Amino acid sequence: TRGWLLVPVGHSMILPPDYIRIARCFEATRQRCCRLEQDGRRAREQLARVEAERAALEVKLKHARNQVEVEIKKRHRAEAELEKQERKLQLVFESLMREPWGNEALSREQCSVLSALAGRHLGAALASGRRSSAVDESCQSILSHSDISYDRTEDDVVRS
Repeated sequence: TRGWLLVPVGHSMILPPDYIRIARCFEATRQRCCRLEQDGRRAREQLARVEAERAALEVKLKHARNQVEVEIKKRHRAEAELEKQERKLQLVFESLMREPWGNEALSREQCSVLSALAGRHLGAALASGRRSSAVDESCQSILSHSDISYDRTEDDVVRS
């Protein structure tokens, strides 16, 4: 039978082959544990960096959303003011056209400019004047809020 005894030889000991194999396994396991510990430390450091970056991005997102809300409110106020001014202009234009001298005093170009400024609702009011479609289309594209999409689906991100 194999013994678990150390055999003394001079000033050193001779270990049976099983002891040497076990000692090598222990050393390999210890080295593997050290590598795993280093990997775990690096992973924790990376996680901390990523979480800090995520927190900074969440703050930026919150500020951006607040800014979008402010800009949307400004846009709605500007659109309401635009509609108010268009109504005023339309009333002035209609008043000018009702005057007996209105059609004669205004040139075709002046009627066209007034029509363009008064908005598309007056297009039918002027048979002789043509509205500038370039002005109308560019204003509509700039002032239309239908192209703004604001989605808060990412607000409810589950955090662990």
